[in-house]
Amino acid sequence: MDAILFLIFATIAVLCAINLVVQKHPISSALSLIGVMASLAVLYLLLGGEFLAAVQLIVYAGAIMVLFVFVIMLLNAGAERRSNRSLMATLFGVPLLAAFLALVAYVIQRGLPPTEGVYFGGFTQGTPRAIGRVLFTQYLLPFEVTSVLILIAIIGAVVLARKEI
Repeated sequence: MDAILFLIFATIAVLCAINLVVQKHPISSALSLIGVMASLAVLYLLLGGEFLAAVQLIVYAGAIMVLFVFVIMLLNAGAERRSNRSLMATLFGVPLLAAFLALVAYVIQRGLPPTEGVYFGGFTQGTPRAIGRVLFTQYLLPFEVTSVLILIAIIGAVVLARKEI
């Protein structure tokens, strides 16, 4: 049953990610990103990371996506205009992408050492104590840099959206 749920929600995540890139309107793309985040939360839940699933829903699918939608509305971004497509990109784009993904998969499979498989419910490092300890010791600098980058992005969006008086 876990494998079936995994396949269902992994498929939903991939389809929402493809829809995220294909959409022409930024609000529709943001809604597709919410679908990806919610699917990832269910995948965390299947692996036994209840706290990570809750944080994924609350922080990313909730707060960050509200911020994205707010910035999109603040910038008054409209639908994307269609540009003239190159014939070369149309003919060779998808086959070259498939070849690139196959090459990356081959390199990853050959380059990484063999490991034991993942089994559902076997993840034990998702408790708040374990995450907090690693976040505020080993990953403190990236955590703080990320918070500063988000603050800079918010200030930049406000400056870009401000009307001249």
